[in-house]
Amino acid sequence: MSLISLYLNKAIDTDEDELPWSTLRYLIGEAMYGGRVTDDFDRRVLNTYLREFMGDFIFDANQQFFFSRAEFDYVIPSEATTMELIAAEIEKLPLFTSPGVFGLHSNAEIMYFSNSVKDLWTSTLLMQTSEGGAEGGANREDYIAKVASDI
Repeated sequence: MSLISLYLNKAIDTDEDELPWSTLRYLIGEAMYGGRVTDDFDRRVLNTYLREFMGDFIFDANQQFFFSRAEFDYVIPSEATTMELIAAEIEKLPLFTSPGVFGLHSNAEIMYFSNSVKDLWTSTLLMQTSEGGAEGGANREDYIAKVASDI
């Protein structure tokens, strides 16, 4: 955000017509995040997202740019000119988003939830008490039954 803010403020101060989008995409995709992305396919995805969402086309007044239209129209609102209106627009965004918003298949959400449940149960099993422990300790089945009923 600091980098984009710097370039936007510089463009306003120097009264430039266009932002240097290719420079911004390079700095974000290669310099800032490129070193953290270790997989070549992930780097391709990152750079594709940057090309898809960073350009003057997002400010086109003749044809509105939609970041996504999956279950909700994600747009840059033209009528949000004050902080209060911008905050109101942010409040309209859905709390939970579908994988389609990020260009992913719906199976991505299924896989995420499956992995989350596996991690939850693995962590629960790792925290279990051992059988034959000290006085007052619960055995494995009692502990798992208690956690399951709490959930």
